[in-house]
Order: sequence, then C-alpha cells, then structure tokens
Amino acid sequence: MKSRLDTRVLVLLSLIVGIGAVLHIFAPPIVNGMKPDMLLIMMFLGIILFPKFQYVMLLSLVTGAIAALTTGLPGGQIANLIDKPLTALVAFGIVLAAGKFTNKKVLAASVTLVGTLISGAIFLFVAVNIIGLVEGSFMIMYATIVLPTAAFNTVAMTVIYPIVEKISKRSRIATA
Repeated sequence: MKSRLDTRVLVLLSLIVGIGAVLHIFAPPIVNGMKPDMLLIMMFLGIILFPKFQYVMLLSLVTGAIAALTTGLPGGQIANLIDKPLTALVAFGIVLAAGKFTNKKVLAASVTLVGTLISGAIFLFVAVNIIGLVEGSFMIMYATIVLPTAAFNTVAMTVIYPIVEKISKRSRIATA
C-alpha cells in the first residue's frame, strides 16, 4: 500500500512552522547575533504530533530552510540546513522508541531537551569546523547559548504541549 501525505496534516504542520518562524524571527540575539532557535520547539511539536517519516523529513527541511533564511550568524545557513534534518531524525527515533512507554508530556519535554542539546552541538560543530568560527569557541557558545536555549525550549514545550494536546482532542485532530 502506498503511503501518502494527508493534506490536513500538512496544513497543521504549516501552521506550526509558521508560528515557529514568527517566534524565531522575533527572538532577541544572545551572543554575536546568535539567537535561541525557537523553530526547534515547533519542529519537535510536529514530530511528536505526527511521527511519520515523510512528515518528519518534510518538517525538518522546511524548518531548516526557514532557520537558514532568518539566522543572524554569518554562514549559519549551512549549519541550519545540516542541523535540522539530523536533529529531526534523532527526535523521531526517540519518539518512536519511547512514545509508547512514557507520558506524552514527559516525552515532549524530553525530546525538546535532548533535541535542543543535539541540535546546538551539530549547529556549532558545523559553524566551527566548516564555516570557520573561532577555534575554541564551541564550548563557550555551547554553554552560553545552547544550554540556556535547551532550558528555555524545554520549559516552553511543557507549557505549549498541553495546550496543543487539549486543542487537538477538542477539535478531533488526529495525533499519532
């Protein structure tokens, strides 16, 4: 049987990414133009709500493209295009592995925390090694940008996910 993409799900994922894009654009820069990646929260939300490989890959590519277009870091475009699909695959794996064994709210927070830490590491690795940021800046930037962003994203997801879950139940939006 052929797998096809549901238009209704694509519309919902588009709304999620749109909200993430607005949040991402208006997030204030922290260090040297780098800002917390608010799109990640929405990417993880989409993965948790619709854990299907095709949706995950489409979501990650669109999220990566939007993050690349809105990044404040010179050369951050390449890092975003590499980071988002890899991070999405890891998050997708976590959702598939732990989704049936844990509470969805705990899963959402866990995926967000781990995913943000991984995303930040990939982004900075690419930025330092491929784009050529100052050597030795990885740990400083990880500590000053990625760790606070991971904490913020996790707290934000613990607020956002129950709201989205309640709306999806009331409106009969099928989640996984």
